[in-house]
Amino acid sequence: MGKIKILHCADFHFDTPFRELAGAGAEKRKEDLRETFGRVIQIAKEEAVDVMLISGDFFDNERVMKTTLDHIIKKFEEISNIRIFISPGNHDPYTPKSYYHLVQWPENVHIFDSHATGIAIPDLNLWVYGAGFSKSHEKQALLQGFQVEDRTMMNIMVLHGEVVSEGQGSDYNPITQKSISESGLDYLALGHKHSFSGIMKAGGTFWAYSGNPEGRGFDETGSKGVLLGTLEKGRCDLHFQEICKRRYMTVKVDIEGLATYEEIAEKIKEQVIDPERAQNLYKIILTGEIKEDFTIHTEVLREKLSSTFYSVKLVDETSPWLDYEGLANEFSLRGIFIRNMLEKLEATPDEEGKKQIRRALKLGIQALGTGEVIIE
Repeated sequence: MGKIKILHCADFHFDTPFRELAGAGAEKRKEDLRETFGRVIQIAKEEAVDVMLISGDFFDNERVMKTTLDHIIKKFEEISNIRIFISPGNHDPYTPKSYYHLVQWPENVHIFDSHATGIAIPDLNLWVYGAGFSKSHEKQALLQGFQVEDRTMMNIMVLHGEVVSEGQGSDYNPITQKSISESGLDYLALGHKHSFSGIMKAGGTFWAYSGNPEGRGFDETGSKGVLLGTLEKGRCDLHFQEICKRRYMTVKVDIEGLATYEEIAEKIKEQVIDPERAQNLYKIILTGEIKEDFTIHTEVLREKLSSTFYSVKLVDETSPWLDYEGLANEFSLRGIFIRNMLEKLEATPDEEGKKQIRRALKLGIQALGTGEVIIE
């Protein structure tokens, strides 16, 4: 039995709003995503894959720009010799009003509905199965009780859902290791998780999340890409290939003792030595103690970094350098405030709670000192 060459991708989330970026920045990221999709299509063409699997959340929601749809259809038509299979996810369920139902898709594209069905490809000795969400939440397991038709053939499936422990539920198509193992599939191509899972195995079935090809925010940092390679009975030779145009990166920079924007900007540039910082998107968290009378306006600092970074989001988590114990003994409104906040800080067990109290302490000292409070 021959090898099947596949490209497995998922969670493009076309026309996601990119709310962390303002105005033109969000539009640029939408175009980045279209460009990345073009690169995925180019890889499929250059690698001469037999099958392309798209495991759901292809669109971010039911509203999609016509230019995006036109771009997708044009790219699919460029690989008319490659069979494409799509399993709708929770963001883009298959409904009578969805683009999956309304658009005239190229002949090489097959979109699965909510019923688990299979398409036989005799020339490849292959069955491709799939099922899609019909609504934004699927509490019933779409894989439950599924069995392949012919275990002597290669059997793969494209599906969107959440792998859970036995007995655990999910609003997003719960999938158990047992159901994967009993399916008789050779490979299960999953979408929903936005990070590469590694190549996993349950019984005789290999399975994986490819992750998304482009991060959508600072909760999706690092490398993003697709899975590419070959499958044969009892063997899975898929590898992760980075494809993203830009990475989201988060870095903490300690600016303790620095007193000017120029010094802070230079410290950031020294610490963030990524050769692709003019390409990637950064969230830089400022930490450390600074002088009480130095209020950081992040817009001023962002301007100083604009020629070095493609995009930078600054988060000020510094605290004023103060002798808190000494100030707490002051017979003043500030002293009373600091005493109360220090007591709360000591009584709070969790780090997130302490972080919020330190933030409130900083803002309170600003208000009691200069009368100006900067909240960003």
